[in-house]
Amino acid sequence: MTEKKFIIEMEKAKDATEGRPSVGPVYRSVFAKDGFPPHVEGMESCWDVFRLSVEKYPRNKMLGHRQIVNGKPGEYVWLTYKEVYDIVIKVGHSIRSCGVEPGGRCGIYGANCPEWVMSMEACNAHGIYCVPLYDTLGAGAVEFIICHAEVSIVFVEEKKITEVFKTFHNTTKFLKTIVSFGKVTTEQREQTEKFGLTIYSWDEFLLLGDNQHFDLPVTTKTEICTIMYTSGTTGDPKGVLISNDSIITLIAGVKRLLQSANEQLNEEDVYLSYLPLAHIFDRVIEELFISHGASIGFWRGDAKLLIEDIGELKPTIFCAVPRVLDRIYTGLTEKISSGGFLKRTLFNIAYEYKQHNMRKGSKHVEAAPLFDKVVFSKVKQGLGGKVRLILSGAAPLATHVEAFLRVVACAHVLQGYGLTETCAGTFVSLPNELSMLGTVGPPVPNVDVCLESVPEMGYDANSSTPRGEICVRGNTLFSGYFKREDLTKEVMVDGWFHTGDIGEWQSNGSMKIIDRKKNIFKLSQGEYVAVENLENIYGEVSEIDSIWIYGNSFESFLIAIVNPNKQALDLWAEENGQSGDFAALCENPKAKEYILGELTKHAKAKKLKGFEIPKAVHLDPVPFDMERDLLTPTYKKKRQQLLKYYQSVIDDMYKNAAK
Repeated sequence: MTEKKFIIEMEKAKDATEGRPSVGPVYRSVFAKDGFPPHVEGMESCWDVFRLSVEKYPRNKMLGHRQIVNGKPGEYVWLTYKEVYDIVIKVGHSIRSCGVEPGGRCGIYGANCPEWVMSMEACNAHGIYCVPLYDTLGAGAVEFIICHAEVSIVFVEEKKITEVFKTFHNTTKFLKTIVSFGKVTTEQREQTEKFGLTIYSWDEFLLLGDNQHFDLPVTTKTEICTIMYTSGTTGDPKGVLISNDSIITLIAGVKRLLQSANEQLNEEDVYLSYLPLAHIFDRVIEELFISHGASIGFWRGDAKLLIEDIGELKPTIFCAVPRVLDRIYTGLTEKISSGGFLKRTLFNIAYEYKQHNMRKGSKHVEAAPLFDKVVFSKVKQGLGGKVRLILSGAAPLATHVEAFLRVVACAHVLQGYGLTETCAGTFVSLPNELSMLGTVGPPVPNVDVCLESVPEMGYDANSSTPRGEICVRGNTLFSGYFKREDLTKEVMVDGWFHTGDIGEWQSNGSMKIIDRKKNIFKLSQGEYVAVENLENIYGEVSEIDSIWIYGNSFESFLIAIVNPNKQALDLWAEENGQSGDFAALCENPKAKEYILGELTKHAKAKKLKGFEIPKAVHLDPVPFDMERDLLTPTYKKKRQQLLKYYQSVIDDMYKNAAK
């Protein structure tokens, strides 16, 4: 590395000892060259994050939801910080009156809503571990988490109560109280009483703690505030212990980062809460907003209505997972292609002009102000009109999607990287740095990072282009896996958390995720295949939306299951005289040849080896999804489930390709 513009070298790592692979130098964000940012004065816990903002911004709007009038959604109605605080105190007293003591475990199960956050804050107030239950994993995982974490009280979205009932017998050993975010039916009361449990509606529960008082315990930085279970691609979920220190350290680091980039948050900012609060990404973003006295509005829980909710709320910061941004990209490109010759031509001229200026170093607001007003303002209006920062996380964002949105969104588009174990924030790209396209940026200014060589995969942390497993050190790290010290020791070595992801340092100090350490196998001729790296490369092909590559040690070549891009396939069909709807085109052998040809062409351009090019493809018009259990809630591929789901297709592909 020669440039290293956004990182500084802290120390030389020691050579490998006791058979461990060599590690590269340790790096830190240039924004932390004088040391990591200190915590806000008086902020020792997540409860302090909220408490201090209540003191400073009591009348600010805090939590909002859309009012439904005669079955139709109206405006957002808001609770102020002081109003939320008063309810949180009541909820906390009610929880304690149920016999839950500091250090006890409280489950929260359901879509994001004001009651979710108020339940979480009540846990923070009384030193009770908040245990989110996955809204997307079904009763199997819910049952496991309740039993594993020994959850005694659970707050539940009204329509999810039956899912909790399905866990009964096994969970009633620990579970004693259920609180609905809404109402409770007579049948639900009877069902609960059969098992010796008590169930309350939200309004009933608020009254439970009346005339009772419980002192708030003094919580320290090192105490656990949440057990956040990671979905995992195989096996049971792992309970990640997150301390108060992890979250408040991250808040301090993100504040320093945004201030250094002149994009700091303020009390006027508005956030749309729709990414699951059960995951660390949304949890820490909401804590960050709360720390600034800013406003959080909740969606209605329906992906089809998300754009409408955005239009009503008009958020200033928009966080997303790649799947959401992919849909926005597809919708925009379809509108552009169907807009007529003149509109298309004007858009293309504007796009090329603005992108050219941004590549030369112009800030996005200065690159093409006239075109922003005439052409791209319509895109910004589609996101409510006030968005100034779009942050993508949880999975890799396709480079062509990121490049497109950086030009047309009239907002900073940043890609981040982190895990539950690193409290979400580890790397994030920077505003107005087009050179960081396709990377996750430099480290946030409260962690140290180094790469560890992985010789069996050919990755050398000390080569001219350093590549290796990403290792992280700092106070944002988790405190271990709950009841799994063995797993903790596997990933925590000498204070360094081993992420399992393979990174490549770029010359400017940003990190590019290129592979996954464990997703490697041999083909029958003995060639190693790093399948995740290949999927990242093929993911750059604009004719496809997603790809899963499969191979095994009994076969000599790879095959692929592909979600083709509908617009690209429709255009190909039109140009080649092929008829049929999208599903029919996916069955068309000529369409398969076309997609396979595009993958092969890209592979050759990237100088991939022959065995790294799939010999056959299956086109699935239905995107990989959680409904079929093919993706985790953070949109990572469940490879074993994909294999099980597509087994017959795979068998046919190998049989036919071998003829």
